[in-house]
Amino acid sequence: MTKAGSARSLALAAVLAAGLVCGCDSGPVESAQEQVRQLLVGTWLREYQDEGAVVRRVLVLQSDGSFREMSRVAQGAAPVAEHVHEGEWLFDGTNLKRRYLRVDGQLPAAPMVPFAAFELRFPSRNEFVGVDNVHRREVRYRRVAQGTEP
Repeated sequence: MTKAGSARSLALAAVLAAGLVCGCDSGPVESAQEQVRQLLVGTWLREYQDEGAVVRRVLVLQSDGSFREMSRVAQGAAPVAEHVHEGEWLFDGTNLKRRYLRVDGQLPAAPMVPFAAFELRFPSRNEFVGVDNVHRREVRYRRVAQGTEP
């Protein structure tokens, strides 16, 4: 190969390498964030007891950024309370953030704060733990089948 041919080959290799680097839609951080976002899409169940009440919450995170949260609260002989909330969600790389647009079909009103943010960690692919650093509490959700009711 001639000196000119070798230089052209190196230049072509450099252009191809630059094209591959520039052709990527996002860097490694954004890719990891998008992978977690895709992992979060689906139906999640949280079951817990609070002051004698048994609570089941089903959280459905849609790929379009919307969510639906349905809950069922049973406490002793009292009638079972059911709630349905809807809104928008996003994952910012650390936190799952939700903004409530409808609370039982109504616009959110005081004293309810229409936002929730949980710092996430994943003990497994089908479970996440969220830490609410404002209220100092931890929540645990597990993946369930689509159509699960509270």
